[in-house]
Amino acid sequence: MSCSSCKYTDCNSSSSISNMSYYSFSLNVQLRSENAKLPQRQNPGDAGYDLFSPTQCVVKAKSKLLIPLDITVMVPLGYYGQIAPRSSLASKNFIDVGAGIVDSGYRGNLGVLLFNFSDEDFVVNIGDRIAQLILIQIATPDVRQVDYVSGTARGNGGFGSTGK
Repeated sequence: MSCSSCKYTDCNSSSSISNMSYYSFSLNVQLRSENAKLPQRQNPGDAGYDLFSPTQCVVKAKSKLLIPLDITVMVPLGYYGQIAPRSSLASKNFIDVGAGIVDSGYRGNLGVLLFNFSDEDFVVNIGDRIAQLILIQIATPDVRQVDYVSGTARGNGGFGSTGK
């Protein structure tokens, strides 16, 4: 049987997630408009695939804008896509990214939610790299209710409880 996430016939559905680390698989992408571009890594070791704007628009100062990318991605089973900011946009223009989880079952138009934290409008041109997509392997265990959880040295300390 062939796994839908890779091209190897010995990768079956019961072990496909664990076998994916041994096999090559593809990020399948559908382009939905003339200006849409495939996500691409700039260097072989890069974790993120740059995402490109298919349209020209303006993210107003101290505002946000959802930019449809006009692409549909098929995130492989056992992974999710994280839409993350580009460090250059964050450091030079105060541009950040929000709401960035892409589940493997999502088949809609991928979008990037840009936040402009600067006092100036930010112009996005066709073909600009506006975010990056990182594929992250996940575990999805069954959820089980229990009557007791074991203690730890940290306990219930959170939100700065370990120091500055």
